Amino acid sequence: MRTLKDRQLEQLGKNHAVVKFKKDSTIIHQGMFSTNVVFLREGLVKVHITGPYNEQIVRLIKAPTYLGLPTTFGNKINQYSVTAILDSEACFIDINLFRKVLEENNNFSAYIIQELSKSELESYHRCANRAQKQTRGNLADVFLDLSDNIFESDSFTLPISQSDIGNLVDASRESINRLLSEFINDNIIEMKGRKVKILNKKSLQLISSNG
Repeated sequence: MRTLKDRQLEQLGKNHAVVKFKKDSTIIHQGMFSTNVVFLREGLVKVHITGPYNEQIVRLIKAPTYLGLPTTFGNKINQYSVTAILDSEACFIDINLFRKVLEENNNFSAYIIQELSKSELESYHRCANRAQKQTRGNLADVFLDLSDNIFESDSFTLPISQSDIGNLVDASRESINRLLSEFINDNIIEMKGRKVKILNKKSLQLISSNG
């Protein structure tokens, strides 16, 4: 927001709505017409797409960040859903005003383009990793992402179920359960219920690198 001018901040302040979402509440619905840009102020969400046969979790995203930016520049129909996996708070900004601010403010436009480019590159890398790595390597990536990017700590509460982890890495719940047992027996992680403590991050990084 540092790239916005005072007048533009005032305009956005008058043309937005802040909504609180409980865990498991849908923030953006796939297939619905969009009239807003969504800024996630607090919380953690999952981005997921319903395909021809089932639902696919694409990634986890924590606040603060923009959601639904592709709709801002392209099709006004939401191409994916976003659901809160922790209690969250989102700011809904009128899409026409948002586009007007982009036209008026080159610095803000550059920032948004950078965010879109960063998101696109991350999606490419995730897609390649998911397709080319074994489940063990992809599971290691999930724990490294949670530790380094989401919670910024080696101790955290797992925010999604084993079934959702399986969905995220294209594996069955049974495979995830078996690999978690291996990680625990190898003293790579410690788990008590959903509470996780990473004991050997170097091993996780090595598993991730080897795929």
